[in-house]
Amino acid sequence: MTRMRIRIDFDTGGSIGPGKIALLERIRETGSISAAGRTLGMSYRRAWLLVDDLNRIFREPVVSAAVGGKHGGGTVLTAFGEQVIDHYRAVEREAHVATAHRLAALAAGTNPDYGADKQADDGSFAGDPEVGPGCGPKR
Repeated sequence: MTRMRIRIDFDTGGSIGPGKIALLERIRETGSISAAGRTLGMSYRRAWLLVDDLNRIFREPVVSAAVGGKHGGGTVLTAFGEQVIDHYRAVEREAHVATAHRLAALAAGTNPDYGADKQADDGSFAGDPEVGPGCGPKR
């Protein structure tokens, strides 16, 4: 299935995309940055840095700390955080509807044998002995 990924870059320099939105959704489900990060295969530090970035991008926080109690604290999605998710998912849906015919045309032109004999390529050239750091030739 052909998919499209949307990343929104703001004039201020911040951005949101599928990773940050998925993190917010997992925080909503788990009530924890740590648990949300684990479900996405990321470290607590990485998840915390993304949450901190999101809270700085917007005028209002998207997540806030829940007050500890008998079972400890946690993290909750704010009402504004819910709106961020809703707006982002709406942009995805609307973009998909608006471009479905073009995505289908692009998909129809792809080579069905592409990738059949390859491992997934992360684009890093990490496994290529002829390429050195920075994607330049080895010296």
